[in-house]
Amino acid sequence: MIDTTAHVLVSLLALGMGLAFLSADRQSPTSRALASAFALIGVAVYCNVVLLPQIAVLGRWSGWFAVPEVLAIIYVLEWILRVRRTTAADAELDTHTGDRVLRVGQLFALLYGALSILFPELRSSAFMHVGGQPQAFLTPAFWLFFAPVLAAQLAGLAGILLLLNRRPDRAEAVRVIAMAIAAPFLVAGFILPLNSAALSAGLGEIVFLIGAVHYHVLQGQRGQFMSRFLSPQVARLVSEQGLERAMQESQREITVVCCDLRGFTAYAAAQPSSQVLQVLREYYDAVGSIVSEFNGTIKDFAGDGVLILVGAPLPVAYHARRSLQMARRIRDQGLALTQHWSTPAHRLGIGIGIATGTVTVGVVGSASRLEYSAVGSTVNLACRLCEQASSGEILVDARTVDLAGQAGLEPRSARMVKGFLAPVPRYGVVV
Repeated sequence: MIDTTAHVLVSLLALGMGLAFLSADRQSPTSRALASAFALIGVAVYCNVVLLPQIAVLGRWSGWFAVPEVLAIIYVLEWILRVRRTTAADAELDTHTGDRVLRVGQLFALLYGALSILFPELRSSAFMHVGGQPQAFLTPAFWLFFAPVLAAQLAGLAGILLLLNRRPDRAEAVRVIAMAIAAPFLVAGFILPLNSAALSAGLGEIVFLIGAVHYHVLQGQRGQFMSRFLSPQVARLVSEQGLERAMQESQREITVVCCDLRGFTAYAAAQPSSQVLQVLREYYDAVGSIVSEFNGTIKDFAGDGVLILVGAPLPVAYHARRSLQMARRIRDQGLALTQHWSTPAHRLGIGIGIATGTVTVGVVGSASRLEYSAVGSTVNLACRLCEQASSGEILVDARTVDLAGQAGLEPRSARMVKGFLAPVPRYGVVV
C-alpha cells in the first residue's frame, strides 16, 4: 500500500493557493484563471495519485482522470495570455505571435487529454510516474504522452519570454518569472516516482507562492503610495468594488481647489534639474498628505500645479468648508517649504484658488490610457482664481462662501475671468 499523505498535502496546498488567489481578487479575469489553474492542479494530484488506485474497476474510463491535468495546463497558459493583454506593448513589437504560441500550447494540452482518454492503460503503464525506470524514457509510448505535455510547457515558456520582452511592471514580472521556474517542477510530477513526484510538485507550488507573495507585497506598496494622493475612502472603494464603481460618470456639486507655485518657471530655469525634481517631490508629497487628511482626490499634477477635487469620486460632507480648511493647510505648508527652497535671486511662493459648483465627473481617455476627470466651468474658475492669487493668497468664489460662510473671508473686487462673460465676485482668506 503506497503512502499518499504527501500527495494529499500537495493537493491541499494547490487548492488553498487557488482559493487564496480567487478570494484576493475575484473580479479580475487574470486572477480567476490563475485560481482555476491551481485548483485543478490540486484536483489532478488527488484524482490520479490518491483516488485512481482505489477505483480499479474504472478500466478504460481511467483516462478521464487526465481531464483536470489538461484543464490545469490550459488555465496556466490562459493566465499568461491574460497577463500579456494587461501589459502595454511597444507599437513596434509583434503582439500576436505570443498569443498564437499560447493557443497552440493549449491545443497540445487537449491532444494529451485525447490520447489519455483513447489509451488509458498505456498512459498509466508507460507514462505516469515511470521515473524509476530510466529505460521507459526511450519508448515511443512514453513520448506519445510526454511530447504534447512538453510542447505545452515550452509554449508557456515562450509566452513568458515574449511577455518579459514587453517590459511588464516589476510586480507582474516577478510573478511570471516564478511561474517559469515552477513549471518544470510541476510537469516533473507527471513522470517522477510517486515519492519524488510529491516533492517536485510541492517545490513548484512553493516557488510560485513565493513569487505571488512578492507580487502582492509590491501591489500593496503601490496602493499605500497611491493612498497619499487618493483619499483612503477612494482607495478602499476601488479595492473592494473595483474601478467601475469608483469611476461611474455622474453630475454633482463639488469643490475644486487649485494650487500653484509662484516664481517656479524662473527658478526651474536657474537651478539644476535634480534640484527642481527634489522640490517637486517634496511639494507633491506635502500636498498629497494634506489632501488625504481631508478626503480629497488629486485629479492632476501639471508641473508645479495641483488640481484637487473635494466631493468626488465619493461625496464629502461640507466639502466647501473642508476645502477652505485644506487650502489653509496647503498654504501654510507650502509657504514654509518655498521659504526653504528659495534663493536670493529666485523667490518661490504659492497661490491657491477655490471654486464650488456642479461638474461632470467620470473616466475619459483612450483604450490605452484612462484618466479620472472633472469637467465644468467650476474647474476652470478654480484654475483662473489660482492664477490671480499672489503668493500666500487664497481666492474663493461666491458659491464656496455661500456654503462655508464668510467667517475668515473678506470680499475682494470682482474681476473679469477668462471664459466668463461677467466680472466674477471674489473673496480672500484672511491670513
